[in-house]
Amino acid sequence: MTDEAPLRRRDEPEPAGDGRPLAEPPDPTSGGPDPLPASVPLTAPREGTPRPVETETELAEVVAKMAAGTGPVAVDAERASGYRYTQRAYLVQLRRTGAGTALIDPMPLDDLRTLDAALAESEWVLHAASQDLACLAELGLKPRRLFDTELAARLAGFERVGLAALTEQLLGFSLEKHHSAADWSTRPLPESWLTYAALDVELLTDLRDLLAAELDRQGKTAWAAEEFAALVASADRPPRVRPDPWRRTSGIHRVRGARAQSRVRSLWYARDGVAARRDSAPGRVLPDSAIVAAAEQDPKDERALLAIPGFGGRSVRRLARVWLDALDEARALPDDALPVNQPMDGPPPPHRWAERDPVAAARLARCRQVVVATAEANNLPPENLISPDYVRRLAWSPPDEATSQTVGDTLRGFGARNWQVTLLADQLAEALPDPTA
Repeated sequence: MTDEAPLRRRDEPEPAGDGRPLAEPPDPTSGGPDPLPASVPLTAPREGTPRPVETETELAEVVAKMAAGTGPVAVDAERASGYRYTQRAYLVQLRRTGAGTALIDPMPLDDLRTLDAALAESEWVLHAASQDLACLAELGLKPRRLFDTELAARLAGFERVGLAALTEQLLGFSLEKHHSAADWSTRPLPESWLTYAALDVELLTDLRDLLAAELDRQGKTAWAAEEFAALVASADRPPRVRPDPWRRTSGIHRVRGARAQSRVRSLWYARDGVAARRDSAPGRVLPDSAIVAAAEQDPKDERALLAIPGFGGRSVRRLARVWLDALDEARALPDDALPVNQPMDGPPPPHRWAERDPVAAARLARCRQVVVATAEANNLPPENLISPDYVRRLAWSPPDEATSQTVGDTLRGFGARNWQVTLLADQLAEALPDPTA
């Protein structure tokens, strides 16, 4: 690992890596296509691709180097979503000025708490932090301060907020993202994958500086600080357990009747048990489409089961008895044990409001108009100005007396940040009452 080699921004006169001059940067809030000459492909880290850290001795060396580095530390993690049952991290990438880039394989290591302690006072820079914070926390890594480049770009009004898009638009370098959906539990990791992983943190702190300057220019630094603090507070919070997770089976809307739904439920939990034991993504054990088809047809024997699309694969056929037992279990349930619709937590879906409560539907429409207009005036997406769920809950069950104070308290109770309440409370308080009443 070596000290940082300076990167050139588009607005600097120095040449790019291939000798071409870099032009002026585009308007970062335009969201349109980059009109500049082709960006410079970034194909290798500036100090080369490091070998993954796999021993406690190697980890101690990285900890010492990262502790001796300066400035923010870029952090990323690679999971095996779509391949494994869990969402654990199979590779952790870091980069810091004065320390260079490190790739850490957490599988042979107990945890990364020594690294966490070394970085306790540092600002962590992540892209789409909410995707990685949970798996980092499992390893003992939790930021005390962070900067999320994706969220910062949203607040600044960028339309394209992917890491590759931002890097190309703001820094003039293009990143390949063809390994983003790879099975990162593979061992050994191919060299091209390691290079890809190292490049994910190569430019993060440079991107952070540009986005921080843009937020400051737009007067949104305090907004971002509140959002980042909320991410830090939720970093090691356990994921919310959904009631009846089997109801999220794709295509379940086609399954009619409580008895058929019980077959979906039984097959879903049977599949989940197999997936957990194998540490395999549930969809790789049995696709949702097969569960739905079996629930509709209710096969009674192996021959009928294997004739259903999705049950013909060799690995699925080997589990035929598991699926048939699950269907037998659902078939034997008494009527009082069949699934029933659970009480809804919160308002109904908006498309049903006009029928169930036309007054509330009109109230929601007025509130949405306020949110859209305020978001446009402040150059950010409506969903980042305020959670759509908060607006629905407010419109469905407004405070008895709609004032700026009561509306603000209600929104804060849902989880809205102070900056969001400041922008919206007055106008929403005016929009809630029926103007024709």
